[in-house]
Amino acid sequence: MDLSIVGELLTLTIMAIALGMDAFSMGLGMGMITLRLRQIMKISILIGVFHMVMPLLGMTVGKQLTLHFGNVATLVGGILLILLGFQMIYSSFRSSDEPFISPKGTGVWLFSISVSLDSFSVGLSLGIFGAKIIITILLFGIISMIMTWFGLMIGRKTQKWFGSYGEALGGCILLSFGLKLLW
Repeated sequence: MDLSIVGELLTLTIMAIALGMDAFSMGLGMGMITLRLRQIMKISILIGVFHMVMPLLGMTVGKQLTLHFGNVATLVGGILLILLGFQMIYSSFRSSDEPFISPKGTGVWLFSISVSLDSFSVGLSLGIFGAKIIITILLFGIISMIMTWFGLMIGRKTQKWFGSYGEALGGCILLSFGLKLLW
């Protein structure tokens, strides 16, 4: 096997793990909401799909818009995470047992998009360097799906330890990641 192919595969794997760590960390926060195993699987798959679609879109338009769009994607992702974090914190102080961010429908889509926006920015950069598209999107999707699943499962277990404050803690985690993206 050619050393340049091994080097590119190693680089893409490291990038996929780095992007997956974001999904893992944010999955910890989202896992603080009471989720069923079926919901965890759906969320993980959706995030995996978005981690394939977003870099593909980014790679497609990478040569023209890298600097401009990369900053916009980070800004939008940060704002979405901050909003989701505030919603979770607000929900934890409401008297209703149902979370403000529903682990289905729009809530899952917003969460999945916000987690995956950084992979769009990475895709923009990779488009300039001519990375192998199929390998890149498969690695990004599979690794982020697995890491999201682990994050959601760990969050689900720790939610039982934190009780009603678990959702507030999850919201704080998402809020902090949103602020990190903005600054």
